[in-house]
Parts: sequence; structure tokens; C-alpha cells
Amino acid sequence: MQSPRAFLKQHGIKGWQIIGDVIIVKSNFTCPEADVAAALLSLNPSCTTVLCDFGIHGQFRQPDRRLISGTTTETIHKENGCLYKLDTARIMFSQGNLNERIGMSKLGAGEVVVDMFAGIGYFTIPMAVHAKPRRIYAIELNPAAFHYLCENVRLNGVGDIVQPLQGNCAELTPVCAADRVLMGYVGTTHEYLEYGIRALKDGGILHFHETVPTKLAHTRPRARIEDVARQCGRECEIMGQRTIKKYSPGVEHVVVDTKIG
Repeated sequence: MQSPRAFLKQHGIKGWQIIGDVIIVKSNFTCPEADVAAALLSLNPSCTTVLCDFGIHGQFRQPDRRLISGTTTETIHKENGCLYKLDTARIMFSQGNLNERIGMSKLGAGEVVVDMFAGIGYFTIPMAVHAKPRRIYAIELNPAAFHYLCENVRLNGVGDIVQPLQGNCAELTPVCAADRVLMGYVGTTHEYLEYGIRALKDGGILHFHETVPTKLAHTRPRARIEDVARQCGRECEIMGQRTIKKYSPGVEHVVVDTKIG
């Protein structure tokens, strides 16, 4: 009898993502879904659910996923001493951003932080759990993500640090209040740079995320920050840049750290 791993390899299924007890597999296979689910669950006995993934869509980067085995898509994912509750059929969780989440968990001690695109608390939660800022204002527009943001603040016991705010960060981001600003969304993040820069006190740090063609990776994000800082009458010093991951062929997800004066 063919082993589950050999079966998956035969049908071109080389990888999958595990979030909590949920397995997520891309939809590019032609064999019966029930057989794929059975093979994946056999290889991952701690998991209970399998979702078929058809991509990401819309302003909220909402996944298009269908349940092919199991009864619930809600789970609790454990990572770096933190708990993330989410509905994997409705909410993104990128394991490719793990190193950045760990990095953020080491920053912000005693600071006032604004997380402009908080999601379910991807960066807010590890920062609150490990670094213990004085206050994090975690802003999220998507009602589903905001629900889980509040749940994760409660699960991790950081309600004394994190203040969740539901709405548009263009309206809710405070002015001249933050020591550090996180701009962890990708797609149209640059359209909100003005609000991120204006939120910072003199000497504050901006973490700006952008998806950018590889050939522009070391010029466009920096130029955007410098241009908006100039328009806001602020000085800026680029402290560093790193690539989080390949976002798609020829496109990188980068972060630029900048001190704003």
C-alpha cells in the first residue's frame, strides 16, 4: 500500500501550512479532496482539520478557503510563547513572517507604540508579552480580525498594555504620541505614511512594510519615507532594511526602519 507521503508527492503536493491544529493545502491538485485530507491528517496526527486554499483577496487580504475535513476552522496557534486565536477560513496567518514577529517581541520596552494595521495582534501580542511596552494602541479595521485581536489580548493577559481600537488608522492614529510605529500591512501601506510619521515623537522609530519589485527594493521604500517625511516637515534617518520573504516571483516583502526627527 502506498504511504501517505508517497501519495502526496505523486500528486504534486509538496508542502502545506499548519496553524494550530489546522492544515492548509493549496488547491493545485486533481486527486480527490478526501484522499488528500486523509493523507495529510495521517502525517499530522495532532491536527483535526484540513482546508483547501484558493488564494487571498480584497482590502482585508481575506483567504478563500474551503473545509475538506473536520468540523471547525477556528484554532489557537502557539508561537514564541504567545497564543493566537483565529478562524483560519477567514483570517491570514503568515508563517513566513515568524522572524519579524520574534524581532518585534524584543522591541518597545517602556514605550508608547502604535500598531496601525494590527490584524489579530501579529506584532502587538509578542511585543506586549515579551517587551512590555507602557502602552500599545492596536488599530484594526476588519471586524473579524478585530474580534480576534480582542480575544488574543485576553488570552495572553496583556489587557493592561494593549488598547484595541476598531476603525481606520487614518482617523484613529494619534499625533506626536508614539515612540514607535508599526506599519505591518502590505499593498497600500505607503498611502498611510503621513499618519505613521505624524504619530511619532521626535526620535521615534517607524517600521514600514512594503511589497516591492526586487529591482526597486532598495530605492522605492526609502524614497517614499523620505518624501513623506519632507512633506510633514520632519527629518528622517534610515536605520536599516531587511527582506522578510519573497512575496511572489520578482516581488519582495521588505521592512525599512527609520528614525523620525
